Amino acid sequence: MTEAPGERVALVIDDDEIFHSRLCMALADRGWDVKGARDGATALRLANAFSPDLVIVDLRLPGMDGLDIVHKLHQLDDTTCIIMLTGYGSIATALAATKLGASHYISKPADADEILDAYVRIVTGESDHAREAVAKTVPSLARVEWEHIQRVLADCDGNISHAAKLLGLHRRSLQRKLAKYPPRK
Repeated sequence: MTEAPGERVALVIDDDEIFHSRLCMALADRGWDVKGARDGATALRLANAFSPDLVIVDLRLPGMDGLDIVHKLHQLDDTTCIIMLTGYGSIATALAATKLGASHYISKPADADEILDAYVRIVTGESDHAREAVAKTVPSLARVEWEHIQRVLADCDGNISHAAKLLGLHRRSLQRKLAKYPPRK
């Protein structure tokens, strides 16, 4: 386990209630003072009030998206280590995030140890985080397909028949693809 030296403040911004609470608890167990936000406005208020050492922000959030939050947090304090998490990773998004001020970009699922290892590498200067973030986000073709299906399904509010029609698949074929676990990378 990676321990936080001294009392450090982490801000976790994610609208997925289960992931958000588990990540907050995991960071607290590792010695961090954790603040949590489920939307951009709350996150910016907390960042102003507590000046976090580490910010973990999801790409897709209600209202203000993660890229907007990264940009505003970086303007607020450019020394803050900002790690973007997303289940919808792409090279273009990783580049946009790092240009806007993200220190690192990690595809979900990610655990607290992976996030804190990235934080330590960034703080100690052991990584060229922009190049490494892009290299880590080059997904396999299977992963890209799975993420595309998830985006289309989300846009269709979970309606498998409508999503299958938009994807040009038979409904049963889409159901079989959805029953499989997502490819790791």
